[in-house]
Amino acid sequence: MDPEVSLLLQCPPGGLPEEQVRAELSPAYDHRPLPGGDKAITAIWESRLRAQPWLFDAPKFRLHSATLVPTGSPGPQLLLHLGLTSYRDFLGTNWASSAAWLRQQGATDWGDKQAYLADPLGVGAALATADGFLVFLRRSGQVAEAPGLVDVPGGHPEPKALCPGDSPLHKDLPGELVVHELFSSVLQEICDEVNLPLLTLSRPLLLGIARNETSAGRASAEFYVQCSLSSEQVRKHYMSGGPEAHESTGIIFVETQVRSGKVCLLWTKSWAQGLQKPGDACLSPRAGSERAPESLRASLRSHKAPLGIPPAQGERPLTCSAPSTCLLRGLRGSESVGTAPARNLRSGCLGLTVSPQKVRRLQETEMWSQLCPSAKGAIFLYSRVQGNST
Repeated sequence: MDPEVSLLLQCPPGGLPEEQVRAELSPAYDHRPLPGGDKAITAIWESRLRAQPWLFDAPKFRLHSATLVPTGSPGPQLLLHLGLTSYRDFLGTNWASSAAWLRQQGATDWGDKQAYLADPLGVGAALATADGFLVFLRRSGQVAEAPGLVDVPGGHPEPKALCPGDSPLHKDLPGELVVHELFSSVLQEICDEVNLPLLTLSRPLLLGIARNETSAGRASAEFYVQCSLSSEQVRKHYMSGGPEAHESTGIIFVETQVRSGKVCLLWTKSWAQGLQKPGDACLSPRAGSERAPESLRASLRSHKAPLGIPPAQGERPLTCSAPSTCLLRGLRGSESVGTAPARNLRSGCLGLTVSPQKVRRLQETEMWSQLCPSAKGAIFLYSRVQGNST
């Protein structure tokens, strides 16, 4: 297992539909007050606002714990214990320089190393195209978290979607509606980030929950979603720009195969857009990249609160510093990898052929280091849960 990610929960083979998940909300599942009060959280928040004035606070769901019941038992198979937290508290605990100490102190004081951490629950999607590719996005350099890294489509379920206002109460958030928000939010994120029509997406299946160890164990629910469009059709939708075009600069397609009941990943082609650091894939601009839209959210759920973004910073130069075979530059010379000549360079596509590799082999590539922990968690769970379902 990669040290940046750990698996909190793995669902049964094939994943769980919405009907098999239940949520229970209670103030008992909120994070504990910090030793010495929240002055440290306030100081960190004020410091971040000075550096990034476009950020804003918003309520989030907090994952306290999750329990799977034995397969075959009547009723829902997964129970989520959820509290409430905020983006402000997330920056002041999970992302604080004292996060490791807070985890140690939580274990000492409460027998729970996450007790003092905000731990807002995220969502991510292993999004598969009709022709057998998984979809990844290159995150913009302007986002607050993991700028420039490769991620899966995702974000957060929003309490505001169910109870407008800055201070929702646990009693006003019925568990059934919270579960629906959890599942619908991952579809909303795909629609907004990849610019896909909702009707092209299947109902999500929950694969499990992964922890991002680079942010002190912050949890993300990872889903499998099938798209009825081909990778080329998905690329065209993405290229035309969507409500959250500013959050990413490129799209990458990873071919998947199932062999002997296991999912193998093949890095085969990339349609990434936007200038990257030297040595990355050859990238060209797409409509809307790096520009803040007039509305932060032009989505199906208009009151969903996204993370803040900066104002437009202007255009970047349209240059390419990458040779035609450098998409997986660190893999040259490996017996398991072969490169194919670049094709259609005018439109920014690099063709690359890689022999079948399981997730473990993918970890050995330089490309793995470019993935966000959330993407790594999604890959691990997709391989284990979807691979075992065949």
